[in-house]
Amino acid sequence: MFTSLEKEFDIKVLNKKILDGYDNKNYHITTDEKDFIYKTYKHSASLKDTILAENEVLLHLEEGFISHIPRPVPHNDNSYVKILDSENGKVISRMLTFLPGEFLGDTKHTKSLFESLGSFLGRLDTKLADLTNYTIQARKLKWDIQYLDLNKKYIRDISKPKDRNVVAYFFNQFEEIVRPVIPELRKQIVHNDANEWNILVQNGEVSGIIDFGDLAHTFLINELAIAITYGCYDKENPLEWAVILIKAYNQEVPLEEKELKILYYLIAARLCISVCNSAHARKVDPNNTYTSVSEKSAWSMLYRWLAINPIKAENAFRKAAGYSVSDKTNIDEVLKRRHQHISPILSLSYKKPIHMVRSAFQYMYDAEGNTFLDAYNNIPHVGHSHPKVVEAGKKQMAKLNTNTRYLFEELAIYAEKLLSHFPSELNKVFFVNSGSAASDLAIRMANNHTGSKHMMVMELGYHGNTQTSIEISDYKFNHPKGNGQKSHIIKTQIPDIYKGTYQNDNPNAGKLYGIDAVTQIKDSNVPISAFISEPIVGCAGQVPLPKGYLNEVYPAIRAQGGICISDEVQTGFGRLGKHFWGFEASGVIPDMVILGKPIANGHPMGAVVCTQQIATSFEKGVEFFSSFGGNPVSCAIATAVLDVIEEEGLQENAKVVGNHYSSLLRELMQKYPCIGDVRGSGLFIGCEIVKDNSKEPDTSLANHIKNELRNKYILISTDGPYDNIIKTKPALCFSLENAETVVKAIDQILKMHYHHR
Repeated sequence: MFTSLEKEFDIKVLNKKILDGYDNKNYHITTDEKDFIYKTYKHSASLKDTILAENEVLLHLEEGFISHIPRPVPHNDNSYVKILDSENGKVISRMLTFLPGEFLGDTKHTKSLFESLGSFLGRLDTKLADLTNYTIQARKLKWDIQYLDLNKKYIRDISKPKDRNVVAYFFNQFEEIVRPVIPELRKQIVHNDANEWNILVQNGEVSGIIDFGDLAHTFLINELAIAITYGCYDKENPLEWAVILIKAYNQEVPLEEKELKILYYLIAARLCISVCNSAHARKVDPNNTYTSVSEKSAWSMLYRWLAINPIKAENAFRKAAGYSVSDKTNIDEVLKRRHQHISPILSLSYKKPIHMVRSAFQYMYDAEGNTFLDAYNNIPHVGHSHPKVVEAGKKQMAKLNTNTRYLFEELAIYAEKLLSHFPSELNKVFFVNSGSAASDLAIRMANNHTGSKHMMVMELGYHGNTQTSIEISDYKFNHPKGNGQKSHIIKTQIPDIYKGTYQNDNPNAGKLYGIDAVTQIKDSNVPISAFISEPIVGCAGQVPLPKGYLNEVYPAIRAQGGICISDEVQTGFGRLGKHFWGFEASGVIPDMVILGKPIANGHPMGAVVCTQQIATSFEKGVEFFSSFGGNPVSCAIATAVLDVIEEEGLQENAKVVGNHYSSLLRELMQKYPCIGDVRGSGLFIGCEIVKDNSKEPDTSLANHIKNELRNKYILISTDGPYDNIIKTKPALCFSLENAETVVKAIDQILKMHYHHR
């Protein structure tokens, strides 16, 4: 082959070296005068047309860029492209001049180098602006951001479910944010692949650009989006470097506001294209390492990008291009509007409320451009805006939504899937539209089944906002503003082994608390319909029921004709890590379970799960019907939640991250005498703040920690009868790094607190 090259181009080949290539063979040819790149491609008529179009672009760029781009080298007959016969069939061949220089990927990055890159691309696109080529205009490349959807089929090739879903999230964002403005965007021919292995550097400046194989007629802003993607994806703070590129590019090609508004999402889209194609290429050819060269960096940047508030990114881009940043939200005006029709009894977190506008997985984005790490909100169980959950709701909403008076598959599918997570004794389910409604229904069913209305409830327990659920919630009825304990309510002492009657230095504490409760049951002069409690009493400050407690209480309740109810609204669905349901930690099986909050990731839904016997007795009464309970959309969303828990291994993640989180907090406990106790399980943790070396609550310090965490953009809450327990119950996608971020921040806050005392 190389002998024929010498004849075709009148050169003497001194050396030849095969180069890495994506889907074609390239050779570095050395001669006594200069170097060349010889390229061959598997022949097709359409590819030949594309290569001819690429040559036309390179020839167009000769004026002004002759030393900065590869130049097509003509054969002896003055043709730039030839079809040759080879062992594997016909191939297309061409020769290009070789450009000297160091790859951007091998060069130390500096501000001046990035300014040079931005300016270079701006000048390149200015030169390309007046070029028309219908072959390029007709191309539909999977590497062209405007055709992002061509890569959707590759999402399934990404091995880790969590990674797949982050990519799917950004695909959804593209549909929502970018797709509507596509008709308004400027389009022209651009290089479309200004990555770190196509940009050449000499003397600290960009000296050239190679590989025009991905030329596209696309959004002009995509040129910059791609350069930012590959220039910044190994940077700890990609925004800082992106701003340098934008500012320099903008001086050559003034950017439009509409382009800057979507740039964040275009960069995310290019990262998604990169990781999708790497995953697909690895599946097709596991030995091809070329496609995976930058994959690790792409994933790192994609997760960093997720943690950046899109408003913050847009404002940084606007400032770099000389536009004023978006007006800040006037919180007072937002509050005024809210309170015009909404009663202030609907409370807000923090003295300075946060105006949220978007969210993703464990992050929430406010209107000011800040990103908050959400270590508090347990309702988006598998993560805020999880794409699988969103997609399930959208699809079902567009298909069918009705009530349970009609037959539809989604109800049975979800009921079967949900009940598969329960012991066989718990085999009937009733759907409602909230955890409060589930509590209300559970009490109604219990009273109907037992013929009694007297309930035994847990001290500081909370079960919802309906009249019935408030009556069984000591946290509400015993509040200074509450209505007090009703005559049909029997309250039992919370088995708090940190500061209660029996403490954690007593290995039989749980059993002893249980025996006391049993005495109370036996002393009751009325039959008790049901005993209800959360496995970890949340509003008490994440107080777990100690081992042995329910083993005493449940048999005693049943012996006098009552039933046992486990409120799993906060503790269920794998949150506790080791167990899918909280009652499993005690080795007991309740007669009824209440579900809500995370069941549908924030979509309003609740459920009561019970035995066949209880369901049968309930069926003898008046008809039960819930307008929204068990509707197809709710069932589809809830099914998606269970699917995500399983495919992403979120119960195991809750266990691993929760254990690490708790151990880090316990390390702080050894360091600071104000931390009296760390308790809970999985990602349901309480940290009790006390006055030094005592068990006396320190409400002021707990609230100081909470508010200082807010100032560090971490959401957490306080609870308990004295509001002195730091409560953390994040989405189950919370990571080890997230846990370390929270604990490091608490460490800093306490360090300053003790320093200023």
